[in-house]
Parts: sequence; structure tokens; C-alpha cells
Amino acid sequence: MIGALAGAALFAYGPVRATEDAVVIPPPATDEPAANGLETVVVAGGCFWGVQGVFQHTAGVASAVSGYAGGAKATASYETVSTGSTGHAESVQIKFDPKKISYGKILQIFFSVVHDPTQLNRQGPDSGTQYRSAIFTTSDAQKKVADAYIAQLDQAKAFKKPIVTKVGKLEGFYPAEAYHQDYLTLHPNQPYIAYNDLPKVENLKKIFAQNYLDKPTLVSNAKATN
Repeated sequence: MIGALAGAALFAYGPVRATEDAVVIPPPATDEPAANGLETVVVAGGCFWGVQGVFQHTAGVASAVSGYAGGAKATASYETVSTGSTGHAESVQIKFDPKKISYGKILQIFFSVVHDPTQLNRQGPDSGTQYRSAIFTTSDAQKKVADAYIAQLDQAKAFKKPIVTKVGKLEGFYPAEAYHQDYLTLHPNQPYIAYNDLPKVENLKKIFAQNYLDKPTLVSNAKATN
């Protein structure tokens, strides 16, 4: 993503296009059953600040941690990932309680308000493979539901263009540096956040009111129940 100083400078020279408008979409026709215990999935949809921020405001999510997935542990650092040559995507590890929110609902929020899944290797003002749309699954069942949902949305022409989101097995997740965690909550007036990411949280509140948490579940208190 554009860093804090770069984002401020870009905003000063003239606004880039704001975050894509949310798209109201149907829930998955096929979902996982509500199992006991927490479940984990990792998603990527552009700058992880906004992705994390949305899911920290989602009821049933026990934790949402910004980090890197898709590449090797040795290259899992912000400066290196930002070169776009590591295979990593800026990602968010989501741990959720299936009895409070289903995996399918997580995916519905991801496709509807978190990002535009039809943009290839970019999101909003950010471009590069590190900003690609991806779902890193932790079980065969997760992959099956995600693949079926993408096919369902494409068949229904829920978006103006085909979905480019890649679905694959999670090989490893590496938490991002501490200064990236809880960034949306800690820096609401930062121009990049205000222009690109806060509208996503507002769209969550509007479209998924039953799933919205006013008080975010931050990394620092992720063990707290919703």
C-alpha cells in the first residue's frame, strides 16, 4: 500500500479514486456446518490495513492479524514484500467462531465490502502482485466452499467483470510488523485510511448490520470475546 507519508502526499496532490463501492451479493449457496472451536482462514485483498479493519469490526471474529502469505518466511518483511517479487500478498489471518459467524459469511463480506475481486494484482491506488486478491484456505472444505462461491457469483454476474481471486492452500502466514497492526483504528485521520478504508467499515455497518461490531477486536485484545 502507499505508506503514511506517501499517502498524505498523494492526497495533497489530488485524491485518487476512493475505495470501490460495495456490491450487494447473495450468500454462498453452499457453506460449512457450524463446528466447535475457532477456525482460521487467510485472505488478501489489497492493503492489509483496510482488510484487517473490516474484520476487526465483524462479530464472531476472534482475531484479525495483518501479515504476509504466499511466499517464504525469509522474505516476509514489509520492505521486501513491497518490491512485489517475493510471492507474498499483504494478507489478514482471520480466526473466527463458526457458531457466531459462518465461513460463508466471512467470504460474503470479503467479496462485498472488503475489496473489488475483479481487479488483477491491484486494489484502489495500489498495484503489484502483493495486492492481489486471494483466499488461503486451511482445509479442503474451505477451498470447496470458496471455489463454489466464486463460480456462483460469476454465473450470477454479481460483478461487472469476472472474479480473479485465487484460491489455494495456506502454506504459511507471517504476522506483519507491529506498526501495521490495528492501523485503521490507531490512525483514522491518516489520508489513505480516511479515503480508502473507513468507507469499507461504513459499508460493513450498512450492508451487514447484524454482523457489525462498533468496538473493534484489536490485536492487543484479540482474546476478548465478541
